Amino acid sequence: MGSQAQHVYTDQASIRKLESLIDQLPAHGHVVLVMQDGCSCDGVVSARPNMQMCRDTDQHEGLNAQVKLQRPDVPEWNRRVWLDQVARVEHLWV
Repeated sequence: MGSQAQHVYTDQASIRKLESLIDQLPAHGHVVLVMQDGCSCDGVVSARPNMQMCRDTDQHEGLNAQVKLQRPDVPEWNRRVWLDQVARVEHLWV
């Protein structure tokens, strides 16, 4: 148990949604993540995310997942995003 997440999930519907997002994030895929709050971020998926057992701020155990995005043109840039904050994934084809 290494991660602390703002939210964790134990119900099957939420877990299936996280699994669906994971399936849409192949390693080295160039994507735009449209977030629940309406903002977005784009980058290249460094590795396909995995579901993780985490604790939330109240120490409840459950599942969540993170994806790490990178930009090859800006090597020092990267961003980690919790998948429960993602509304949808858009794929950029180059």
